[in-house]
Amino acid sequence: MDREEAGGPDEIDLSRPSAARVYDYYLGGAHNFAVDREMAQQAIRMWPELPVIMQANRAFLRRAVRYCVSAGVRQFLDLGSGIPTAGNVHEVARAVDPGTRVVYVDRDPVAVTYSRSILGDDRQTTVVKADLRAPDALLARPEVTSLLDFDQPIAVMMVAVLHFVPDSDDPAAIIAGYREAMAPGSFLVVSHASDEAQPEKVEEHRELYRKTSTPMTMRTRKQVTALFEGFDVVDPGVVFLPLWRPESPDDVDEHPERFTGLAAVGRKP
Repeated sequence: MDREEAGGPDEIDLSRPSAARVYDYYLGGAHNFAVDREMAQQAIRMWPELPVIMQANRAFLRRAVRYCVSAGVRQFLDLGSGIPTAGNVHEVARAVDPGTRVVYVDRDPVAVTYSRSILGDDRQTTVVKADLRAPDALLARPEVTSLLDFDQPIAVMMVAVLHFVPDSDDPAAIIAGYREAMAPGSFLVVSHASDEAQPEKVEEHRELYRKTSTPMTMRTRKQVTALFEGFDVVDPGVVFLPLWRPESPDDVDEHPERFTGLAAVGRKP
């Protein structure tokens, strides 16, 4: 992909990799630049399981969306959505109910441009270029208020994004900003990189992400659990990615801890 294809040359910094575009590369996507591929390939050399981990994260997203739809949710706010490749939120949800509405949010201009191209004139979805760290401003955007009804249950998706929010930005307070706007019966969906399972690989990985505009802050299970204050965490709790409501026992690896990421869903009472 070249600068012209990205659709917003003045906004795109080609000197630094983007977490959204690196993630796209891990998933086999084509919406990334040479600088993103170089970083991803370096990360894979250090941690060969990374693409499998990212696929497990994507599989969790699909299971969590189906769970929320089964609980009656028909609208989703996907924060830090990246590029909606195959198996995205609206495709999964609409397989159950075609009327489901989705707002995708990202601050990466390439992710936003390609999301708009992929979604086209779909009136039940929209893409917003915004920073999830400012919930009041985001929730007041007309693209959000015209599509989502916060008087009804909603699922707020924070999948593989909170580890790019440093402690100095107070992720718990950010989540509280969304929680206050959510109706009872709404859900918070989170997956988060953890430093507990493979600590020997963590520091190298963190160092690599310091080269991006979004350095990584890995957190422990206790810290991730604390982010669900004000929500009832549904079974099975905060667990490694493959252990969150697997569709088949065959989907669970003998060593689920090797996937490192933690996953959980909370319900607002």
